[in-house]
Amino acid sequence: YYTPDETTQAGLLDAVDNIKPDRSGEDLLFQVLLDWGVDLTLPIMRETIQGKQVFFVDDNALIACFESGITEALVTELATRQPLRVVFRDTGFADDATKINVEQIFRQTSPETDVKAI
Repeated sequence: YYTPDETTQAGLLDAVDNIKPDRSGEDLLFQVLLDWGVDLTLPIMRETIQGKQVFFVDDNALIACFESGITEALVTELATRQPLRVVFRDTGFADDATKINVEQIFRQTSPETDVKAI
């Protein structure tokens, strides 16, 4: 993630998921907050939406979902909340089509949202 020049060809298969398996959703959320310089004292709410754990930082300033099996229905529901930023786990989408369609869903429903995947 931070040292791409140190990646070898042999290590590429190990890098299919760039997140260590022991990391929790909270770990990933706080890493994102630190990387983006977001104030760690902002209120954080956790909701279960369509069976997935979703974090809301400062209401809808940031929405984060790091679960696996993220569907277009979940993405659409999150987009209707019109967050400033949304972040997903890159390998968390149910399929490639969902991953590809995330940008389009947000562009149509919440065009001002900054969409990221880690």
